[in-house]
Amino acid sequence: MPHQIIQPDGWTPAKGYANGVLASDGTLYIGGQIGWTAEQVFESHDFIGQMEQALRNIRAVLETAGGQVEDLTRLTWYVIDKKEYLARQREVGETYRKVLGRHFPAMTMVVVSALVEDEALLEIEATAVIAPR
Repeated sequence: MPHQIIQPDGWTPAKGYANGVLASDGTLYIGGQIGWTAEQVFESHDFIGQMEQALRNIRAVLETAGGQVEDLTRLTWYVIDKKEYLARQREVGETYRKVLGRHFPAMTMVVVSALVEDEALLEIEATAVIAPR
């Protein structure tokens, strides 16, 4: 079985990449999600607002592939402002739990100097393993 491209309904098509790729073994690779909407519009210019949207985007790709939050195995976060992330830890935790509950996969946090989309304050990649149901 070839890999399946995952694109949530109603999302503006990605150009030059896939939002998700579901491998034949059930591994779902979710490309870096940023804090824009399905229409690729930034409704928030705040770290927490963008974080919530990026996590909702991850959840949308995951659910489109037939997965659920508990299938997430890894998150890699890229943030441009370490100080803001650290100063807002409480809000980060509250927002994370609001979107993904109390499921905590392996995580890596990387501080970067910039992201491709100038308005983006963070980007999150995800991996999930979706078992046959």
